[in-house]
Amino acid sequence: MDRRQFIRKGFIYSALGSLYASTIGKIPLFAAKSHTFSPGRYDLVAVRGGEPVQMYRKAMEEMGGLGLFVKAGQTVTIKPNASWDVPPERAANTNPELVAAIVEDCLALGAARVFVYDHTCDNWQRSYENSGIEAAVRRAGGQMLPANLERYYQEVSIPGAKRLTTAKVHERLLQSDVFINVPILKHHASTTITIAMKNLMGLVWDRRFWHRNDLHQCIADFCLYRKPDLNIVDAYLVMTQNGPRGTSESDLTRMRSLLVSTDILAVDVAGSLMLGHQPEDIGHLRIAGEMSVGTMNLDQLNIQRVNV
Repeated sequence: MDRRQFIRKGFIYSALGSLYASTIGKIPLFAAKSHTFSPGRYDLVAVRGGEPVQMYRKAMEEMGGLGLFVKAGQTVTIKPNASWDVPPERAANTNPELVAAIVEDCLALGAARVFVYDHTCDNWQRSYENSGIEAAVRRAGGQMLPANLERYYQEVSIPGAKRLTTAKVHERLLQSDVFINVPILKHHASTTITIAMKNLMGLVWDRRFWHRNDLHQCIADFCLYRKPDLNIVDAYLVMTQNGPRGTSESDLTRMRSLLVSTDILAVDVAGSLMLGHQPEDIGHLRIAGEMSVGTMNLDQLNIQRVNV
């Protein structure tokens, strides 16, 4: 089967009917050839058709449980997208209830402390509050940390990087045993997409350096410093235009999906396909593939697809 046929046979979501089906609804991720594997651990789990927390819990069940990644006594950093001073229904930020569920599960597994933060683009206090993430994290028992001052960051070297050879990284990441990346899938005016790899920009102090020095290369470079132990992509309500902040709810499509993977490049490749793009056309994905950041070819992976 050639690539065009593969895409045509993709899954068509019902949300927003013909508009979505005619543009980004054909997703090969949910229609790839089946494989037989032992249950429990997959390279990538794709869930669709449920609510955010329901899909997350199902995905982690298929992955073998969050306990594979989080152990008693460990400290955990959770990095959502909390950059924008807009409410949850605008889907510029990660779904707050999804973030809260991950915090709850980490603590239930005995994590000593769970930290959540983002170096926001809009005012950090208003972004934390109006995204709903701060209140959700606190209810779940986690700690929402500020990331608005340079003194919270420490400079690190990034071996193998081409442009971003050093960066000031939030100190809590340096001190955390486990790193969970929880981006939202959406359009981005500068990079076409923003998913797991680009979400890591919220861990560094000087975001502007990336924009001035080959943004796509810097996104790929930073992945050489520390890859997340787990990437959980919120693709429930997806901004398909006017990203990354959006202008109104008319920018959104209800995909009712969620992706989980330990491979940051593979999960971005899957997300790019969901948005109707060829991964090799996205600069930072192509560069990351050339730098062996992760897996570019989804056919090489052990993928579990679940409808709920």
